[in-house]
Amino acid sequence: RLSVFPLAWRPLRERTADILPLAERLLAKYISKMKHTAVRFSPQARACLTTYAWPGNVRELDNAIQRALILQQGGLIEAPDFCLAGPVACAPLPVLVESLPLDTAESSGALGDDLRRREFEMIIETLRAERGRRKEAAERLGISPRTLRYKLAQMRDAGMDVEACLFAAT
Repeated sequence: RLSVFPLAWRPLRERTADILPLAERLLAKYISKMKHTAVRFSPQARACLTTYAWPGNVRELDNAIQRALILQQGGLIEAPDFCLAGPVACAPLPVLVESLPLDTAESSGALGDDLRRREFEMIIETLRAERGRRKEAAERLGISPRTLRYKLAQMRDAGMDVEACLFAAT
């Protein structure tokens, strides 16, 4: 971010041939950092990466890759795992749109609750996998130990018995 020597770079949206190699490199970096097993992009995720406008350039791509790696299931990153917004949000909406509730305030609250519940589940699962070692769990989750402590405090404030969840049979 320092302006020692000004360089002119074309925006990422104008360099679509660079997007997939960058995404693959970032994915490999975060797989190693978070100690995940092999994870790959689905064809829809690849299409999503190349069609999205990337207004935030490489930083936004980096964040989207990290987010998708956290949200993916089964070793395959799907387009919705990127959680990209905007007019070209990558993947078409599923046919289930007709069944969405009309009360957006109620549904957004439910979505927030579901997201929070999933986040808490991921934290517990990771802590179990790391046998309660918080530093290693935080590293695996891609967050700082301080953030993990904050999330655990939030879980306790929400009425969860974190220790009981850790040692409960799965």
